[in-house]
Amino acid sequence: MNILEVNGLCKSYRDFALKDITFSVPEGCIAGFIGVNGAGKTTTLKSILGLVRPSAGQIRIFGLDMVKDEREIKDRIGVVFDDGQFYMELTLKEMKNVLAAAYSSWSEQDFSGWLERFELSPRQKISELSKGMRMKFALALALSHKAELLLMDEPTSGLDPLIRTEFLHVLTDYMEQGGKGVLFSTHITSDLDKVADMLVMIDRGRIAFQEEKDALMDSYRIIKGDPAMLSEETRKLFLKLEENTFGFTGITKEADRVMKLMPGVLSERAAVEDIMLANLG
Repeated sequence: MNILEVNGLCKSYRDFALKDITFSVPEGCIAGFIGVNGAGKTTTLKSILGLVRPSAGQIRIFGLDMVKDEREIKDRIGVVFDDGQFYMELTLKEMKNVLAAAYSSWSEQDFSGWLERFELSPRQKISELSKGMRMKFALALALSHKAELLLMDEPTSGLDPLIRTEFLHVLTDYMEQGGKGVLFSTHITSDLDKVADMLVMIDRGRIAFQEEKDALMDSYRIIKGDPAMLSEETRKLFLKLEENTFGFTGITKEADRVMKLMPGVLSERAAVEDIMLANLG
């Protein structure tokens, strides 16, 4: 069962457009939504949330239509955006009181538990929080109303490695509850190496691929060797190729052919970032 379905989403601006965005997030899946800055990740997420009205396409969440059933859907999703979107002069408790009223399943017990886990005080002003603490607060809010789907836009951007690791642990704990889903938009692809089940890449307003992460990473290889080994035939086997006096590094989906034609080259497993860069148009 798909917890999120996006079909034929289009939205045009003066200098940018989303073009036929189609992908889905199955229940029980953390989907990494990747692409360089400006590729369309945030516009897609805002369209899913109804913050931007697309010119075409359909969005279904929990099998419900986002246009017809927006209130019910938003009651069941949690949102964590990079900019936080908080009133900075309010305390955490005051901000919570503003937002909690919107949710039918708000749990004060859960909220208090998350604040304790994240070492946050309800008496603190949001303006006094570091960026990492604000993101923890945003996550506490998202997880305190029994959300079944988390939509996250660059939640770990600008955070130190320790806080990012804690953030990822919370996500895996959340998924262990069952019946959940996450769409995690980020350009920090190393985070997705650790937690993603599936990867969806957007490039210049179009979906480049949607694939199960482990299968995707098994199909790509980094190849390193002597530039003298390259020929017109072997160059065509690489999606991306960098050369200098000391050697070449390339990424390919045809590692078996490369290894046969170029015995002695080194082969390494590709990371998510390597795959993303290889698929840029």
